[in-house]
Amino acid sequence: MNLLTKFEQKYITELKREIPRFRAGDTINVGVRIMDGADNYRVQNFEGLVIRVKNRALGSSFAIKKISNGEGVERNFLTYSPIIDKIEVIKRGKVRRAKLYYMRTLQGKAARIKEIVDRRPTATK
Repeated sequence: MNLLTKFEQKYITELKREIPRFRAGDTINVGVRIMDGADNYRVQNFEGLVIRVKNRALGSSFAIKKISNGEGVERNFLTYSPIIDKIEVIKRGKVRRAKLYYMRTLQGKAARIKEIVDRRPTATK
């Protein structure tokens, strides 16, 4: 293992937040830290459909698309970036593609994705 790979793995293991498993077609909520002044920050949520996931160790990234005021907004995030406060999976989608770039042109009912419903019984205490 070379020095760069060791550094990347050390950084990922020392990361303080939990990153859930998600893939293209899922709806996720990303809490993004926005600086307000010199040392204050607030968390702004960005919820949308994952249209791309790229797994490249420390260079991993994903793209989210949402509709805001009738206009499509697409945003790219680095998975291990310090500006990301939290990642939360809202819905799991059933798709047959790894990259959902075709969703950029669809609107309304045509842009729906079938949801995967977890039917496993939950353990109760």
